[in-house]
Amino acid sequence: MSESAIETAGLSKSYGKVEAVRDLHLTVQRNEMFALVGPDGAGKTTTLRLLCGVLSPKTGSARILGRDLSQDLAWIKEHIGYLSQRFSLYGDLTVDENIEFFARIHGLRNFAARRDELLSFTRLLPFRSRLADRLSGGMRQKLALVCTLVHRPQIILLDEPTTGVDPVSRRDFWIILSQLLREGITIVMTTPYLDEAERATRVGLMNRGRLMAAESPARIKETMKGTVLEVVCPEIRRASALLKTSPALREVQLFGDRLNAVTDDAARGEQAVRQALAAAQIEILSLRVVPPTLENAFISLIRNESEESHES
Repeated sequence: MSESAIETAGLSKSYGKVEAVRDLHLTVQRNEMFALVGPDGAGKTTTLRLLCGVLSPKTGSARILGRDLSQDLAWIKEHIGYLSQRFSLYGDLTVDENIEFFARIHGLRNFAARRDELLSFTRLLPFRSRLADRLSGGMRQKLALVCTLVHRPQIILLDEPTTGVDPVSRRDFWIILSQLLREGITIVMTTPYLDEAERATRVGLMNRGRLMAAESPARIKETMKGTVLEVVCPEIRRASALLKTSPALREVQLFGDRLNAVTDDAARGEQAVRQALAAAQIEILSLRVVPPTLENAFISLIRNESEESHES
């Protein structure tokens, strides 16, 4: 049996003149958690829809659990679960009734034990008689995941499963995903949260339909060139605009109330920051070297790619 859960070769999809996914070569191993991250329009959702057979590719091929997606789609659908961004629960049905509906879609008859197991697992058991419309956002996402898991898929494809839910529900959802991973399920998910992507076995960075990197979070951060200086000061936006003109700084990335300045020489970069902000009479509250984050690395990759495309 192949060790790969998913293999694609040259997978592409276009919407008119827009190349949503370009020449995707990707391998996801069994029992791996693989996170796809990227800006809106990067091609993440389209990739998931291609992998579960909702969309047909323009070119290329995919194998899921060793089966050809174009030839064995019916078999593959019984062995994967797909949770879309707009997963449709039936608001006028109870938690139990929603699970039953999706179980019967998959031809399951004796699903009561599995339903109870999943409800207990997701801590939804006390709410089994509640209408779906009366669930919180986090509880609705848990119920959607239960419906995705009821037929015991080997792979689950999750499209931004924690978007729009509160921090406590996000944490609970990740506890559930960690348990599923321990049970041997392969997880492929998209997320806009790079702090979430840090928890994945590997991360795929997508931009403009192209997979730029697919490595462990640690490996991706190691590829980033330069030293990261974290600057905290008043008038952070004015400070950012000023520092972007400094030749001693490779790039400046703004993160809320602080900024990261990337430099090839830490001492020279720190001196440039202090001189520029002192000249502008902007007080520095904190200036320190910090390890690069996944977000730092991703922004650098996108910027480098943009600069290379302009040069060519």
